[in-house]
Amino acid sequence: MEYPTHKGKLIMPEYGRNIQQMVEHALTIEDREERTRCVHSIIHTMGNLFPYLRDISDFKHKLWDHLAIMSDFKLDIDFPYGEPEKSSLETKPERVEYLTKPIRCMHYGRIVDEMIEKALLYEEGEEKQALVCAIANLMKRNFLLWNKDVVEDSKIWADLLALSGGKLKPTEGDKLWDAKDILGNGVKKNNKNQQNKKKNNNSNKNNK
Repeated sequence: MEYPTHKGKLIMPEYGRNIQQMVEHALTIEDREERTRCVHSIIHTMGNLFPYLRDISDFKHKLWDHLAIMSDFKLDIDFPYGEPEKSSLETKPERVEYLTKPIRCMHYGRIVDEMIEKALLYEEGEEKQALVCAIANLMKRNFLLWNKDVVEDSKIWADLLALSGGKLKPTEGDKLWDAKDILGNGVKKNNKNQQNKKKNNNSNKNNK
């Protein structure tokens, strides 16, 4: 009995051993025209393995690239999308620059810091003040996610003032959402579920 491990390493395991053997067989065909027909049949079979990906625009292109990879770039045929180069697989992706700037208040998060920086660029007016209120409400929401106790609005405004270097503050009439409005969706939903359960229980008792 021959074990699969004795048949060599699969270059692209997602296509399986049979596809790999078909590609290896295509490499042995001497007639170029016949070899091309064989390769097109292999591409069709490869596509049938992933029918849910057919709507992707470059799906066919990827199949031909994968075929070239499985043949170790040795297939002598006319590739419809141009013959891929082996060197393209050796190129390293661009380095991702990670954010190194520390978050000043972890419980408010980095997004709040970025929003404050954007708000400082706005000219004074209704639009800027609306943004300031939105930031303060987001801060209150984030605070309540970490601490379910009620937080005073004065605490939120004081933190916003400190984080903005004393430049963002409320105007007369600015009011933040109530804590019950911020966290009330889940409570209301749970209460509604409980009421539905009670109704179902009562209906079951009546039926009995």
